[in-house]
Amino acid sequence: MFMSDRDDLIHSNARVGMSKSPNETREASRLDTLALNGVAEANQVAQTKRWATSRWVHQPSAAPTAKIAPSRFAFRENGENVAEVSQLRQYKPIHPSFQILRRQCLKPVLSAVMGQPTEHEAHELPTRDMADEIDRLADAADANAQEHELTFWEALRLYPKGVLWSIVMSTGVVMEGYDAKLVGALYAQPAFQKAFGTHVKGNSYQISAPWQTGLSNGSAAGQLIGLLLAGYLSERFGFRKTMMGGLATIVAFIFMTFFAPNIVVLAVGQTLFGALALGFSLYMYLLHPRILTRVWASLGVPLGLFQTVPVVYALEISPLCLRPYLTNYVNSCYVIGQILATGILRGVLDIENEWAYRIPFAVQWVWPIILIPLLFFAPESPWWLVRKGRLEEAKKVLQRLTSPQNTNFDIDKNVTMMVATTEHERTVNEETSYQACFQSTNLKRTLIVIGIYCVQTLNGNPLRGYSTYFFQQAGLPTTQAFNLGVIGYCVALIGGIVSWMMLPFFGRRTMYFWSLVLMLLIMVLVGGIGVAQSHSANSSYAWAIGSLIVISSFLYNCSIGPLTNTLCGELPSTLLRSKSIVLARWTYIVTHIVACVLTPYQLNPTAWNWGAKTGFFWAGGCLISVVFAFFYVPEPRDRTPAELDILFETNVPPRHFAKTRVDLSTTLFERDVKTA
Repeated sequence: MFMSDRDDLIHSNARVGMSKSPNETREASRLDTLALNGVAEANQVAQTKRWATSRWVHQPSAAPTAKIAPSRFAFRENGENVAEVSQLRQYKPIHPSFQILRRQCLKPVLSAVMGQPTEHEAHELPTRDMADEIDRLADAADANAQEHELTFWEALRLYPKGVLWSIVMSTGVVMEGYDAKLVGALYAQPAFQKAFGTHVKGNSYQISAPWQTGLSNGSAAGQLIGLLLAGYLSERFGFRKTMMGGLATIVAFIFMTFFAPNIVVLAVGQTLFGALALGFSLYMYLLHPRILTRVWASLGVPLGLFQTVPVVYALEISPLCLRPYLTNYVNSCYVIGQILATGILRGVLDIENEWAYRIPFAVQWVWPIILIPLLFFAPESPWWLVRKGRLEEAKKVLQRLTSPQNTNFDIDKNVTMMVATTEHERTVNEETSYQACFQSTNLKRTLIVIGIYCVQTLNGNPLRGYSTYFFQQAGLPTTQAFNLGVIGYCVALIGGIVSWMMLPFFGRRTMYFWSLVLMLLIMVLVGGIGVAQSHSANSSYAWAIGSLIVISSFLYNCSIGPLTNTLCGELPSTLLRSKSIVLARWTYIVTHIVACVLTPYQLNPTAWNWGAKTGFFWAGGCLISVVFAFFYVPEPRDRTPAELDILFETNVPPRHFAKTRVDLSTTLFERDVKTA
């Protein structure tokens, strides 16, 4: 209870302490002096004193518990114990990201509370500004505690509009999945083969391996540029405007793809985007100038934006317990795009002219027409607004994202938590450039995120991307190959739903690691059946291979695929999240380009013609992934960004994150971390 006047404060201060030590005498003198300066200043001191002694409230928490050494001092007011600052082993810890502010105001306050202020600290006891800062920390700690305690259904009721806007933003990823599947599936379409392929034995045509390489990697090369742009554009202009710009740009690029057989359109594509093509794409431009490679590379630039923006946006507008579900949905959107591409190509399979592949290109116009008007009304990320210093706008956005019926949610405290976390990360690393991702503790975080993205390639994802063509080369009729492709992607979508159901019961690391082990076994089986198939033309081998690929697709989409977005969104620092994901995705695309060079040669009968024996190659990639996951993939479940900051800064081995807790006393003073 605050003092109502100067005399009460002086009498109360005279009774503070268990004995009249010199330190306590100095403290009482300091408080008396402040009281003489006015009741307002005295009230501020009383507020600080009350916070320091009674801030810790005993209540259950889902957060890891912490310990603090017992104190030897307690305040007394009017002869009664206000609070004992002792035996706090079961008490909720202060948010660890606020250590930087401790140096300014917490240490002298706590030293005074415990009756042990140094002579220097006696002159540092809180002024009005320091007390305000302590109140700010207390509010942030409350917001952090509330976020830990939210259950799934409580969070869903609190953030219904936030969930809907995240779904809208993630729908743009459908375009990326559609485009990724469209390329590989066209290789098995007779009309496309006849228009752009070469005649082989009998009356059939094949897109040669070099042409397949150019088509697949042209889009990937453009995405490299789009990804780098996404990191800068999203931080400068915000996620909403970046996404709208990418969608508007892609409308024009689809025209170029739709009319690609025209040499004039190809020339325009070369003029506008020839400089964006890299590596193998440049090689293909020079070697085969009449195919769609140049135009496809231009289309990949805005697609690169869609790979980063939705994931970061989902993380920044949702509470802790909803983030894995919303980032998993991003992967489901990718699968939905693949299902649509395979289904539409199956529907136009019997068309024998150029409309068999023009119609699938034209379908891509649907998403920008729908999404641009919706995104115009979408809220910006409150974390982005905080990073830009626009705190009032951040509060208005949180008001839009949350339900007004929940009276326990404090918008001001949540914005305060965002500010404190951002300030802490800026003290650790003031820069937010790409170079900062490779400095200090951010180096480890960046390399882990890069490795997780590269596992997507190493576990055989390129082979699944060519599934329709792979089924055809494995011996299935063209119609059945397309049918099985549709089934495979429907099963993959079910896998995404199963992933949501598994998340409450299993940790990210557990699901990720054991899925890779099972993927390794599947790829070994595919390769083994391929060896048997080379000695026998039995059609059952083709169906067995197809079934295993479908099972691997289910396994990938209930664990590895969606968890990649979740892990890579949670592990970087909030300041460098966009750029870390960009670098990881950029590296993934480089590895994917290499894989897409190899895969056509592995499968094509005019090249290496490995067929199903390709499974052995990807089994080796799975083995590398298993080793990486065991040693380097941490468990970020139920950890706030600030808690992850502490774990990385104190060099806790990634595989020990789940059993590590932060010691409260050392969080406030030395931020040491002890492993249980």
